[in-house]
Amino acid sequence: MNIKNITLSVLLMLAGKAFSQDSANAPESAIPQVKISYLDSIKATFVHDKMASCVDSLWMNELTNLDIYNDLANDIKTINIDEKVDYELPTELLKKRLKEMDAKSPFNIEYNPGLENLIKSFLKNRKKSFERLMAISEYYFPIFEEAMARKNVPLEIKYLAVVESALNPKAVSRVGATGLWQFMYETGKQYKLGIDSYVDERSDPLKASEAAAQYMSNMYKIFGDWDLVLASYNSGPGNVAKAIRRSGGQENYWNIRRNLPKETQGYVPAFLATMYIYEYHKEHGIVPNRAIIKHFATDTVGIKQQITFKQISDLIDIPIAQLQLLNPSYKLNVVPSYNDKMHFLRLPTDKIAMFTSNEDKIYAYVEHESKKRERPYYQYSVAKDSARIASRGDSVNKTITHNKFHTVRRGDNLSEISEKYGVTIAQIKKWNKLKGNKAPLGRKLKIVTYDTERIAVADKKEVKEEKTIIASTKEVKAKTETAVAEREATPQFYVVQKGDNLNNIAKKFNVSIADLKEWNNMESNNVLLDTKLKIIKGESEDNDVAELKTEKAKPSTTTYTIQKGDNLGTIAKKYGVTVAEIQEWNEIEGNNIQVGNKIFILKDVKASKSVVAENEKKASHYLVKKGDSLYIIAKKSGVTVADIKKWNGISGDDLKPGMKLKING
Repeated sequence: MNIKNITLSVLLMLAGKAFSQDSANAPESAIPQVKISYLDSIKATFVHDKMASCVDSLWMNELTNLDIYNDLANDIKTINIDEKVDYELPTELLKKRLKEMDAKSPFNIEYNPGLENLIKSFLKNRKKSFERLMAISEYYFPIFEEAMARKNVPLEIKYLAVVESALNPKAVSRVGATGLWQFMYETGKQYKLGIDSYVDERSDPLKASEAAAQYMSNMYKIFGDWDLVLASYNSGPGNVAKAIRRSGGQENYWNIRRNLPKETQGYVPAFLATMYIYEYHKEHGIVPNRAIIKHFATDTVGIKQQITFKQISDLIDIPIAQLQLLNPSYKLNVVPSYNDKMHFLRLPTDKIAMFTSNEDKIYAYVEHESKKRERPYYQYSVAKDSARIASRGDSVNKTITHNKFHTVRRGDNLSEISEKYGVTIAQIKKWNKLKGNKAPLGRKLKIVTYDTERIAVADKKEVKEEKTIIASTKEVKAKTETAVAEREATPQFYVVQKGDNLNNIAKKFNVSIADLKEWNNMESNNVLLDTKLKIIKGESEDNDVAELKTEKAKPSTTTYTIQKGDNLGTIAKKYGVTVAEIQEWNEIEGNNIQVGNKIFILKDVKASKSVVAENEKKASHYLVKKGDSLYIIAKKSGVTVADIKKWNGISGDDLKPGMKLKING
């Protein structure tokens, strides 16, 4: 037996040696090569800070789960608070606790049998729900309290968000009320919450909380009673006023409750019951779940280029579910980038450090991903035709594209617009990123049109001249940017004096308030005495840049500084050029332009001045006739209703026969 074992061991050793020799002698091509992706190569260069523990996906699902919202909303609508509930809570003890709560609160917290029944119902049937809600509230309540304190609104109103949305920013009611505070579309717009295809700020915890606090403050000025303020938040101030009248002028919620809408009858009791359970949860054996993400453990970063949650998740290793929780206002899991508005991304503090340390690499990856998208066919055909012109002596066809813009008026639809411009509905939706088939009223829709013209070799000279002008413009632009960069290397500093504010400091240095706030990392417009402010752009330095541009601009190039009220259409009219030309010369995407920016006009300066003078002469007036409306006059004059209102200082839509309206600005 021993001999067999020894023989087996020797054979295994020999086999092992043979295998190792074969491996050593194997050619390199036989060893599988691991292909590294562009994403992996980018991440390999990242600067890593100390990482906090990852949030588990189960907890993320808990925070974004809608089942509590559905159950709680159903309870408030259907529960009969006059029906007795069997639960061990002595009435005398409850009365004592409610009295203690009332002493610390501006709300009228008084015992009544209906409130007792609702508290007992919640304790009997919703204990588990409140354990989960108390964990989520650790993240949201600090946000609510800060917003309420700024508007001098009672902090207890934070419990209203539990009743409204079960603390789910994605909650949407059957009538379309959205977010933590359940704002309707019109009310959200009224309180300056932005809503578009990418963003719905009704789901933004910070902005929606500010709007809710402002609403409460406004309603308190009307009713002077916080219970009635809550009732008006649910049913509207009109219904509360009706209930007061129907109750013979009584102004206590419990006295007018029967005359309020059915849902509102259980609304204030649900708020008070929620407040009681939060205050005395320990006495009832309710143990809150853990809250891994707390508000103070997160921060925001401004986004400079459109980026998707998927790209952020891939790059900095954060679950998409966590991004959705921290950034609920982004409807399509995309953080957009607009010219006129900065968007912010909220991340855990350790991920903020990683994002900001590797920002350039992150945007490089986003650019790389963007280039992989399939481009429209006509772009390639234009490139091919241009190459053919350079290499051949005969004439060829060239496809030219033009961007037109159609302002959607009342009664327009995508079908009629597509017929008018000879394009398809699908193309209009693609160019304007429209999800549905409705034409959004007042929006300018981009329409791309094509035409084909014969270009001979004789035209090569003209093409060459145009390229020279554009190259010259780019050179001026590059030198301007260099001058700005040199200025930024040596900023000035200004010490805030008594009586200063951001407005007069900005005027003093010929810069904008937004720039001052950005250079000094300021969130509000308040400045403290003796604070040292960084100033990067001075008046004299701006003049240097302007002189540089003027010096380098050729006789066929002029610059124009954008004024308040300008748009690309009015500037194009002024200089006798097209909007598409201005966009091409200045590499502008879309129609957004900023006041104070300079743009290039590649036309003969003298000719441009004569066109400007001619257009100024054309400024005319229109005498309003009977039956006229702003829409009819705008259509006749080839301008927009908004322009007529702006030129004539009109706020409403009322016109009277005989009025003299200024047309063409």
